[in-house]
Amino acid sequence: MPRETLLLRIGAALAIALPAVVTRAAGLHPSAVPAAVIYGAGVLAAAVLLMWAAETARADMSGALALALLALIAVLPEYAVDVYYAFAAGTKPHYAGYAAANMTGANRLLVGVGWALVALAFTLGVRRTARRGGRHGKRRPPPRGERRDVRLAPHHRTELGFLALATVLGFIPALTAEIGWYIAIVLIGVYVIYLGRIARGGGEDVENLAGVPARLVTLPRRMRRAATGAGFAIGTALVFISAEPFANSLVDAGSALGVDEFLLVQWLAPLASEAPELIVAVVFAWRLRDADAIGTLLSSKVNQWTLLIGSLPLAYKAGGGAWSLPLDSRQLEEVLLTASQTVLGLGLLIDLVLRRWEAALLFVLFAIQFALPGEQARLVLSGIYLAVGFTVLINRYRDLGRAMETVFRR
Repeated sequence: MPRETLLLRIGAALAIALPAVVTRAAGLHPSAVPAAVIYGAGVLAAAVLLMWAAETARADMSGALALALLALIAVLPEYAVDVYYAFAAGTKPHYAGYAAANMTGANRLLVGVGWALVALAFTLGVRRTARRGGRHGKRRPPPRGERRDVRLAPHHRTELGFLALATVLGFIPALTAEIGWYIAIVLIGVYVIYLGRIARGGGEDVENLAGVPARLVTLPRRMRRAATGAGFAIGTALVFISAEPFANSLVDAGSALGVDEFLLVQWLAPLASEAPELIVAVVFAWRLRDADAIGTLLSSKVNQWTLLIGSLPLAYKAGGGAWSLPLDSRQLEEVLLTASQTVLGLGLLIDLVLRRWEAALLFVLFAIQFALPGEQARLVLSGIYLAVGFTVLINRYRDLGRAMETVFRR
């Protein structure tokens, strides 16, 4: 990437964030819809900068543990928005529903859309390579049929094993009508053990980066580290500047537009915070780096289904609430639907292959919830997810056993 292009992209990200910085610094209070746009852009810019910084930091941090920690940093905006809703619910009880909405939306978006986009981008990348016959002269495309499906590397069984454990635990809030402090401690403990396990297991580093990080890693070490530190610092500052007003403005915008606030919080907020990560995964898949693409999203799914859920009751308590975050009937259905989708996603990926029809199934089931948004439809859809998911897991029990071995081995 030429230096001018690098500066242009960084400048564009900072320009997107500038209105949020100016609005907050000047103490301005725009109406709900403009505020949602301004601060939503700030959250998006923060996510982009943190993603670039995390990718660039890989040049100076090796090992699977470092990659997992960097993946966590990259989704900091998503955590900030959701934790704020839980914190605010301590004094504004109706915000408890928004915390559940944001968490369930982020998780379902990651699996229902993210995994499907990776499969689509990989398929298009294979066809492009086949048509051009390896135009860069690096190598000829594999024989027909060998590169049809997205594949994970064997070391990703660790993520799958811990996701399986977290999936079981994820049904407890739906059964108890709360995200309790006890499940929070267990889920956070699972995530800590997961970090320790992958630290010992090693894993494979990403060989090549794409876009801005690919250019930044070519800088001299001192300049590269300075750029990485600046990216982390600016991205984190933007999170603190934008997350709270963005979260509040989404709720107010729903009232102003006559739109269900729950739906805005559930889908718009995660879309802004998760977009950069989804784009990176799609680029990896387009470049036929399918293991890196789906592995990145899988790692995010693990930390969101453990650490993110576990942080909500603690934030609720810190904000003045009880030790457990209560869930009403709508939120129970959303948590149940998200946990059920996780069962199916786990089943389809447990053999380290995501086939095109499997990705299409995930997307179609995800899309159905918008066509049939009622309570009955959510319960029926949960049943479909569970029926298909458990059927697949039973048929692939050997693969599930291999994944669980990575969790319980010493």
